Amino acid sequence: MERIPPLNPGDWPPELRKFFADFRSRVHHGGPAPENTRSGVNLLGTLARYPGFTMAFLPFNGHFLYDSKLTGRQREILILRVAHLWDSEYEWAQHVVLGGNAGLTGEEIARIAAGPEAPGWSPEEAVLLRAAGELHRTGVVGDDTWQVLAERFDSQQLMDIVFTVGTYAMLAMALRSFGVRPEPDLEPYLPAPR
Repeated sequence: MERIPPLNPGDWPPELRKFFADFRSRVHHGGPAPENTRSGVNLLGTLARYPGFTMAFLPFNGHFLYDSKLTGRQREILILRVAHLWDSEYEWAQHVVLGGNAGLTGEEIARIAAGPEAPGWSPEEAVLLRAAGELHRTGVVGDDTWQVLAERFDSQQLMDIVFTVGTYAMLAMALRSFGVRPEPDLEPYLPAPR
């Protein structure tokens, strides 16, 4: 149920429309967002109700999409695990698309729900999934997991791991609390009911 209904794009303040266009262009690597997609319009329309917050938050959030020291594949493994753990359908559907763009196969995306012990993950991918789970359960990466991460990632990457999980957990909570509904083009990517 929508709790904060999104504003229609025509009702967005002009400075916010320009800001969104610039942001989406950067997310799509300097080019315009595909014309045939409305993905994101419900989230952006909800955020459009609070322009000051939105113009502060999206550049921070954008760091994880285009400036992170993690690979796109690593980033999307973390975000999809967060979406699963926090039960965020919108976030899951959006990042199934982005995960595919980052090279994850459909089988790998489905396996994210099974977690780090599922067969087929590399040691590096399994420890990313484990870190996301520990942050979800306790709010801290445990010592054993941290040691394995620190053997594979530098300090900036370690920070990106924790901040990616934290940021997308916060976003998952907001999406669910505000009742942001997936756009029709995301519906095929919704998770199976638990």
